[in-house]
Amino acid sequence: MRKKIQHYTLLILSIILWSTMSAQEKLALTIEKSIEIGLENSKSLHSSLMKAQAADSKSGETHTSLLPSLKANASYNRLSDVPPFAAIIAPNELGPGFPPQQVTWTLSQTVLDNYNLRLSLQQPLFTGWRLQSSAQMAEYSAQAAEQDYNKDKSELVYNIKSAYWNLYKANEFKKVIDENVEQTGAHLKDVENFYAQGLVMENEVLRVEVQLSNAEVLQLDAQNNVQLSMLALNNTIGIPLGTTIELASEIQPQEKTYGDQNALVETALQNRPEVRGMDLRVKATESGVTLARSGWLPQIYLAGNYYYARPNSRIFPTVDQFRDTWDMGISVSMDIWNWGTTVYQTSQAQAQLAQAHDALGQLRDAVNLEVTQSYFNLSQSKAKLAVAEKGVSQAEENYRVTREKFKSGLALNSDLLDAEAALLQAKWNRIQATVDRELADARLEKAIGRDSSIINK
Repeated sequence: MRKKIQHYTLLILSIILWSTMSAQEKLALTIEKSIEIGLENSKSLHSSLMKAQAADSKSGETHTSLLPSLKANASYNRLSDVPPFAAIIAPNELGPGFPPQQVTWTLSQTVLDNYNLRLSLQQPLFTGWRLQSSAQMAEYSAQAAEQDYNKDKSELVYNIKSAYWNLYKANEFKKVIDENVEQTGAHLKDVENFYAQGLVMENEVLRVEVQLSNAEVLQLDAQNNVQLSMLALNNTIGIPLGTTIELASEIQPQEKTYGDQNALVETALQNRPEVRGMDLRVKATESGVTLARSGWLPQIYLAGNYYYARPNSRIFPTVDQFRDTWDMGISVSMDIWNWGTTVYQTSQAQAQLAQAHDALGQLRDAVNLEVTQSYFNLSQSKAKLAVAEKGVSQAEENYRVTREKFKSGLALNSDLLDAEAALLQAKWNRIQATVDRELADARLEKAIGRDSSIINK
């Protein structure tokens, strides 16, 4: 009796807790709306998007190195006072007709305030494909980062589907266990009537009470599982954890045509963002090898400068006026000896390229395995669902027949208890198989990259 009181106490507490949650915000969601909200609210997905945007900006920055650059520099300097540059001519050195005293001739005056303005133009002509390789590496890396974002988006879509249908499973099982509690309660009333008429012993009443108590414990567990599953979905789609969600979508298994398994693998290798991203990283590493080899070749630049200064140091004699001058030229530089730096850089880039090829091969093998496993899991889930559907029909008929016999006194109390337990198990198997079938389909969609229509929105 004490155990029964404890169970009823837990049931009441659960009902109070559920009523409190029900008083909070309620939200009816379809699976499509859940995905939309989750994609919008995900902080990790937003971080992945920012990484892709940063990589794209880096690519744009790197491409600017191929274009001419124009820089301006301005300065002002106050110089200390020094004597002007002058020539001193001794007496009689100028010849007849000039004064016979010493003469000072100022060649360049002293200008204490110096103003300088310079515009510099530089255009790379040939860098051994160093700049082109750097730009290609940055571009491939930006495209790979975009594929990483698509991968994260695809995984989030699957996680939302999984959380949504797990809540659906929890709700459906709660309905089944509620029905079982009601059935067992009706069974208990029948047995108590039989006991009152002296048709069964007290032990039979106790057996039904025990089964009802066990069912009520399962009911509490089912209620708790609903709440935990709802919390998981709320967390996944980024809404307040206290939100009460009413599921507006039902599982309606549809026979989708996927085709041959080998064809699915090829589709996955073409569509999966992970494979695309890794292939782009291989190309970026190939450009890295070209970049390393550029150290063997000369670097040629076209450069020009325009000067506007007061005084202009290129004009002699110095005058305290703004004057402009310019220059234009070509510069060539090349490493003659750098102790094998270019050799080591090239060897390192080639090793990184080999690693990238290996990583791509491993990823393709992993995708092949994932698609194959998902394909067989879907086939198995279809078969299990068919068996589970048949099992429910059989269990329902067995329960109906056994209950009628029990009321007529042709079946034992234990037979009806067994029929109730079998019906509960059969319905649970059907719920589990139904959700597994839906998730297996979603997993295969993700594995072959067919959900790209969603993740590219």
